[in-house]
Amino acid sequence: MTVQCQKCGKEYEPKRRGGKFCSVSCRVVQHQLVKKGQAWPNPPTANESYLAGIVVAVGRTASETLQQVEGLPVEAELAGLRALVQGWARVGNNSIIERIQYNEEQATKAFQSRINPIKASK
Repeated sequence: MTVQCQKCGKEYEPKRRGGKFCSVSCRVVQHQLVKKGQAWPNPPTANESYLAGIVVAVGRTASETLQQVEGLPVEAELAGLRALVQGWARVGNNSIIERIQYNEEQATKAFQSRINPIKASK
């Protein structure tokens, strides 16, 4: 039975049951990286890797959208972000959308409360 080394990814035949590394050097380097906080103590499973890929893609899309809406009026920014989240969820109404709508209402109220005293003083 061959397994994959958790450090270098090489396929190897473990010498004992539960072996994780193909060599002492891979084991030592991985342990040092974990100790420094530069590596996960346990490698991600296939599902975790898939989910991490999705999160990275969502983050990239969000960053691109934020760059597109930056500098627009608050209402236009929130509309762009709402469209982005609706695209992720593939539904028109869910808890994320409801939260965005709530935050949009709060932001609009806060904006209005800051503007009204300025208008009144003029």
